[in-house]
Amino acid sequence: MAGGDGRLGHELLPGEKGPQDACGVFGVWAPGEEVAKLTYFGLYALQHRGQESAGIATSDGSKILVYKDMGLVSQVFTESSLNTLVGHLAVGHTRYSTTGSSSWQNAQPTLGRTAGGTVALGHNGNLTNTAELLALVHERHPESDGELARGNTTDTAVITALFAGDLDHTLEATALEVLPLLKGAFCLVFMDETTLYAARDPQGVRPLVLGRLERGWVVASETAALDIVGASFVREVEPGELIAIDENGLRTQRFAPEKRAGCVFEYVYLARPDTTIAGRGVHEARVEMGRRLAQEHPVEADLVIPTPESGTPAAIGYAERSGIPYGQGLVKNAYVGRTFIQPSQTIRQRGIKLKLNPLREVIKGKRLIVVDDSIVRGNTQRALVAMLREAGAAEVHVRISSPPITWPCFYGIDFASRAELLATGLSVDEVRQAIGADSLGYLSEDGMIEATEQPRSALCTACFTGVYPIPLPDANLIGKNLLERVSSEPELAPVFGDPGRQE
Repeated sequence: MAGGDGRLGHELLPGEKGPQDACGVFGVWAPGEEVAKLTYFGLYALQHRGQESAGIATSDGSKILVYKDMGLVSQVFTESSLNTLVGHLAVGHTRYSTTGSSSWQNAQPTLGRTAGGTVALGHNGNLTNTAELLALVHERHPESDGELARGNTTDTAVITALFAGDLDHTLEATALEVLPLLKGAFCLVFMDETTLYAARDPQGVRPLVLGRLERGWVVASETAALDIVGASFVREVEPGELIAIDENGLRTQRFAPEKRAGCVFEYVYLARPDTTIAGRGVHEARVEMGRRLAQEHPVEADLVIPTPESGTPAAIGYAERSGIPYGQGLVKNAYVGRTFIQPSQTIRQRGIKLKLNPLREVIKGKRLIVVDDSIVRGNTQRALVAMLREAGAAEVHVRISSPPITWPCFYGIDFASRAELLATGLSVDEVRQAIGADSLGYLSEDGMIEATEQPRSALCTACFTGVYPIPLPDANLIGKNLLERVSSEPELAPVFGDPGRQE
């Protein structure tokens, strides 16, 4: 992901999309602080979690101001736009779309009217019962004129409509009634004019943490976002917990019992290496995955090199355990991000050189072990192996610090479909042939889980095993563009309520 931490592993080819996480969320309650700027820096630290749009909402206790647009955090906000966002509490969001298309209408935070004023909400994750919840919106609030009515097609807009629709109860009371109805993965950071809230699904699929400032509190998707704003880590937001922060301090309530199933792929790839999840440092978990990979799949070679940046920690671990020297065989262009200029086919074929260039004098004549975190479609690895051979590598042995990905994620990572996942239906040797490597080794499921230091029962491994800890609805009631299909597929009308209300 070409994002805030500059990882390139799955973005080497123009147009080649690697596994994308849903979003990053950030919230702050801090009187006397520049909360919009704190939120900007927090989102900057979470840029790797989504690069399509970004938004910040602030409140001064009486009114909420919102600024959001398409693009990276640094492209969306300027010094002057941040200076207009005054107040003492804020929520921020950086988005990658896993439900609803990438469009301005779908940027977050989303807004809705409540009994006491306004709700502004940011969401990281993906609901699995959106269809059922949308029908509930139509049943409870048929005259709703919120973001759903204005063309927002995200599950976030559905949650916002349910939070906003009950004008007889406070936002907090409504949230406590609605949160148990949500199924799937969700980390919510939301606010009204006076109070900051944070909620996490009972499985705790995505990370969400609580931090303390000298004059306030911070909630964020990852501990790295606490570090950047100088907040000290207090604890995780517990699975099934709703936290509220206002002038009276912090209070907490449980809306569901904990049934922990944290995403193992956060440890493999998604989270920043300088983040800690459930007490385990992500960088150290990745180095340990590399050590275990070296034990499970040794090979005689001259040099271990990573696919920058995503394969680096595991390559360090592999080299350490195998005794084979670690080297930098590929040089990355640090300034190549997501290009908005679509290359032609002839340019695309050369496109990998935009982002990586081999160090020929390091590679020539060498037997290489190339370490990466995962194989999705395989196009990147195929191009990389070809490039290393062209640069004179004698042998190219590919080692992957996770098992084969053979199942899609419905909890907030936009993987390819099963048909597009290279490992689906292929043996390891067939995948090796497809990418052109001399040998291929994947880390075992046991090795990956042991490296996280989490109990197997507390992890979601669905993308590797097909075992989904949160039940999934029928295939026609799930998917990225679910709400966009409502008007075009009349047979969905009985489930969704009146599809005409969507437009």
